[in-house]
Amino acid sequence: MDWKEALLAQSRAMGIDPADAPAEEASEVSAPSTEYLSTSKLHLIMERKGRAGKTATIIEGFTCTPAELKDIATRLKQRLGTGGSTRGSEILIQGDRRADLYDILKEMGFKHISK
Repeated sequence: MDWKEALLAQSRAMGIDPADAPAEEASEVSAPSTEYLSTSKLHLIMERKGRAGKTATIIEGFTCTPAELKDIATRLKQRLGTGGSTRGSEILIQGDRRADLYDILKEMGFKHISK
């Protein structure tokens, strides 16, 4: 008996049958709007001011919701393997990553990007 079968047997012994659980409907999760891809005019800025001499790349000009902005920032940080944050309509990425960000944002579908 492997661990999955043991867990299933234990659940059934407690009166819980996983087969009776309602399936989650995909219709409840709405797909994010992609209208901001063509309306956002993004600017990639390298900045050191106020960061103890450390370099950061700021992407400004997003016209999406804060949740969508956070999702975009998460995808960028994972792709680059670096840290960062969001504030207002900006994404801050640690390090001078303007060239990499330009390519990734183009792949993501953003149309108007200036360095």
